[in-house]
Amino acid sequence: MRALKRVFTALLTVTTLAAATTGVANAAPKGPRFAADPTTLVDTSVGNNGDGTTFPGAAAPFGMVQLSPDTQLNKYASYDYAQDTILGFSHTHLSGVGCQTMGNIRFMPTTGPVTSSDPAQYRAKFSHDNETRSPGYYGVKLDNGIQAELSATQRTGQHRYTYPAGSGSENVLIEAGESNGSTYAGDIKVVGDDTVEGWVQGGNFCGETGKERYRVFFSAKFDRTFSSFGTWSDGTLTAGRREASRGTKRAGAWLTFDQDGGRQVGSSVGLSYTSVDGARLNRKAEQPKSFGAARSGAHDSWQDELNRMRVAGGSRADQRTYYTALYHSLLHPSIGSDVDRRYRGFDDKVHRADSTYYQMFSLWDTYRSQNQLVALLHPDKAADMAKSVLRIYQDGGWLPRWGLGGGETNVMSGDPVTPWVVDLYNRGLLDDRTARGLFDALWKNSNEVPTDQSVFRGRDGNPTYVKNGWVGYQNLPGYTFGDSRQAGSATLEYALADCALSTMADGLGHRDEAAVLASRCGNFAKLWDSGVTSQGFTGFPVTRNADGSVAGDPDPTQSGAFHEGTAWQYQWLAQQDPKALFDLMGGQKGAEQRLDTFFDLPTVLTDPARAASESWVTGAYDYHNNFAFNPNNEPDFHAPWMYTWTGAPWKTSAVLRAMRTLFTDDAYGMPGNDDLGATSSLLVFAMAGVFEAQPGSANYIVTAPMFEKVEIRPEHGRTVTVEAPGADASKPQYVSSVHTRAGTLHRSWLSHGDLLRAGTIKVALSGTPTDWGVNAAPPALAQR
Repeated sequence: MRALKRVFTALLTVTTLAAATTGVANAAPKGPRFAADPTTLVDTSVGNNGDGTTFPGAAAPFGMVQLSPDTQLNKYASYDYAQDTILGFSHTHLSGVGCQTMGNIRFMPTTGPVTSSDPAQYRAKFSHDNETRSPGYYGVKLDNGIQAELSATQRTGQHRYTYPAGSGSENVLIEAGESNGSTYAGDIKVVGDDTVEGWVQGGNFCGETGKERYRVFFSAKFDRTFSSFGTWSDGTLTAGRREASRGTKRAGAWLTFDQDGGRQVGSSVGLSYTSVDGARLNRKAEQPKSFGAARSGAHDSWQDELNRMRVAGGSRADQRTYYTALYHSLLHPSIGSDVDRRYRGFDDKVHRADSTYYQMFSLWDTYRSQNQLVALLHPDKAADMAKSVLRIYQDGGWLPRWGLGGGETNVMSGDPVTPWVVDLYNRGLLDDRTARGLFDALWKNSNEVPTDQSVFRGRDGNPTYVKNGWVGYQNLPGYTFGDSRQAGSATLEYALADCALSTMADGLGHRDEAAVLASRCGNFAKLWDSGVTSQGFTGFPVTRNADGSVAGDPDPTQSGAFHEGTAWQYQWLAQQDPKALFDLMGGQKGAEQRLDTFFDLPTVLTDPARAASESWVTGAYDYHNNFAFNPNNEPDFHAPWMYTWTGAPWKTSAVLRAMRTLFTDDAYGMPGNDDLGATSSLLVFAMAGVFEAQPGSANYIVTAPMFEKVEIRPEHGRTVTVEAPGADASKPQYVSSVHTRAGTLHRSWLSHGDLLRAGTIKVALSGTPTDWGVNAAPPALAQR
């Protein structure tokens, strides 16, 4: 009887569980859903105009190859959405930079006789209606009937060309001597009957020093043999010749295929920054089974990347804008080492690293937003990027400011590498050996100047800065932009960098160095001139000569010696100690009133889109001579979060929703240069509801999310979920309470460690301003 009862109980349990399971299966999921495939929400054409300067082509996350169409040469971006002809498909691009560069190793399919090496002669018309774009894939049917398809692995570009029936000879033209930027040399060689190899040398990025150079090598293998071939040097074409070198403009080869071999031609192209042998090795190691396999692999990689910080809720336009920004945020820095970890160092010698070596460091831009996103989602890659920067120091003797390939361009000003590294250190991502090696390099950088400024300029303002606490203005010969010429903004950047570095020094036990660096935290105040007035406010930073006198016009609405901005925009670049800054402005209320004017807050609250489009700086390059917020350029990216320290943190959420209106899901949807993901990362964080406003602090300020769910999946880490029921980017919403696994959050911020341990972060929203987070802002950097 007892046994029968046990059987009955077991059957009842199974039946109950089955019924419950069926009920769960049949029940509709509660709340908004995550996209099944977020790659379908990415439009790689966003920013493909003169403002965003992004590219639409194929790339793997952080890949060496960015295979994309070129519609123009020697302009900001090699692809302009407004144009209707394609010159070819080149293998290297940088996303969103403000100067022409890269666009190396250009392929172009053609039909008929090859009679010219000039891309203006063999270019082809196309329509955007005939383009297909998705992460890791680009396709276009040219008006001449040729279908071009592109995909990529980390170190290879994959081509597939389908020619129209009856087109006669089928050709592929390869240009190795002309790029989208300054080109200095190039060689090309036809190897056997199915391979072409060579290299190109470029440099002079932004015309800064005119001295830096890089070389890109390639090895291209075709899936059909050549029926004939030839090469050109400049405008001279020689049929049957296997080799050519760049004269004054071009060096290339053409390959012809008999149509009876089929209408389709495929090519796998390996790149390398070390040698042709390296390019060949990369090609063979990453060779996919087919073009379709390459496309599928690239898709899967991007699907995984986009799911690392996925969102649910919001409009389809919100999701398209967000996921496209996330995509753009994860293109760079780029892998620089071959599959055997060999790389070309800043001494122009080939070395072997013990981890993946990265390059393309747009640090002035990325230290404010994109660095933090990579560190959050990819701590392992972020650590390897830091090791790469250390190798640059070990190979070249100094740290980079804007590294292009294996060369230092010296572009931009200040000391961006320091907060970039300190951020990774304060997140606990650096092993002790790397941290100590980088600190030694950063300490040297913060106190000395390279003896030979022809390669590394370093902090050229150090002589006066270390002595006086400010960079003395001088028109330093030989550089278009030098810290001494941008002395106002350079002083502010140095002070932030030194203050951040003091926390690293303290953590490593360097007490004396920490004290020296901490004493520089307040150097921004040494520029403050209480006699300057503007827009009804008194007191602004000014540029000073070495003797302390004011250099030039002190009007804070004029750019003067502030790099790509004005004193109105740069006055907020003292976020390492907001209280000390606000004391100069008359206290919290004075700073809040100044911020209200800066953002035109009355209009932000009544018509956010109008405030953003009419009151703020609107053009990508209109940062000169203005007193308003410039969301299109990096110097005041953090300014909306400065309300956190004024006692009115709700205003940050209001400003961010206004800023959101500037980003759209079309080709003109990026308000400024993306600068290797810096602008896109700003939007990702703003829409997710967390942002680090103090670079180097590893602290995130919490604001009103614009999606009902944000799920963060760090590599090798626990999932963090942000839930904000009713979140809507189109409505004014403010944080009313925040709860995490640790309980109610009474302060307005989370440390990086707190965020990773938070589990589910529940954010309650209000349609009216709240007092949540008032007087609960992050501490000053030196007080960590």
